[in-house]
Amino acid sequence: MSIRDIIVIGASSGGVEALRKLVASLPEDLPASVLVVLHIPPESGSMLPEILARSGPLPARHPSDGEKPERGTIYIAPPDHHMLLGAGEIRLDRGPRENGHRPAIDPLFRTAAAAYGPRVIGVILSGGGDDGSAGLQVIKDRGGLAVVQEPADAVFAFMPSAAMLAVDVDASAPAAALAPLIVEMVSDPAVSVSSVPHAPISKEEGEIGMVEQAKKDEAEPKSRTGESGPTIITCPDCGGTLFDVSRKDLLRYRCHVGHVFSVQSLNAGQKTVIEEALWNAVRMFEERVVLSSRLLKDAEARGLEAVATGFREQVRRARVSAKLIEELLLEHRRAGKGPARAEGSLD
Repeated sequence: MSIRDIIVIGASSGGVEALRKLVASLPEDLPASVLVVLHIPPESGSMLPEILARSGPLPARHPSDGEKPERGTIYIAPPDHHMLLGAGEIRLDRGPRENGHRPAIDPLFRTAAAAYGPRVIGVILSGGGDDGSAGLQVIKDRGGLAVVQEPADAVFAFMPSAAMLAVDVDASAPAAALAPLIVEMVSDPAVSVSSVPHAPISKEEGEIGMVEQAKKDEAEPKSRTGESGPTIITCPDCGGTLFDVSRKDLLRYRCHVGHVFSVQSLNAGQKTVIEEALWNAVRMFEERVVLSSRLLKDAEARGLEAVATGFREQVRRARVSAKLIEELLLEHRRAGKGPARAEGSLD
């Protein structure tokens, strides 16, 4: 028997405050390692280790690649790196984004489950989207426990709500009340791996070094557990074919490069790609106006009225097309369904 000494936590928007409340009540002698993924833009610095170290008694830091996790320490995924957990080591990986994020929650959760099985406690806090739900299900399948912040207590309820819909969670509570629940779970001996019925673990769940694993899978993509083959949908990040890697009630897609999407994150990714394509169309029409105007001016200077008429019509059509597309994009912005030019997304 082993205690549940691996605590993995996923958070996104609104997650900093939830994390502060949670770690504030963790004991100084906590006999478990705590690993945290917070969605953060790749170009941003992260002050989260300093924030969490000031919020409670446990030290917090970004780990080094290959570092052995120690009990009583909080490890935070650094920007633009997935944090993975192997047997006895933390790995930092700049592999493909999952659900549009790097770091993403699912890679940490599923690798922790693969390496430590029932010794893992998975926690989902405030956030948008549904990153972490698939990984939390893997933790449950391997005999671990699933804990969720009460959606009503979260600044953004989407992520904990998605987890509760997808997974039979073991406990939910406001962020400030999660620490006592987790400490109680840590103190209970974990059941042995052999006594836990679970689905066979897939290559994806056990991977350490996701890029390398994805390349191995590329030769025989249908060999992955639960995969039903290629779809007609393409990856928003790289344009490759997406394969259906759904398991149980969790619909998920993965391209051969390794980008992974839930249905929700795939929908968001497609909207971003559509908007970028439309702004590119506006740009190209505006460039056509410039070029055709120069040709028009040259034709007029040469007295070629028939040629000038053709270029004049090209200028008119390009301006109309650019205006129509831009009005469509700006209408979505005014409706509150997309931010400023080239930065938002369309519904």
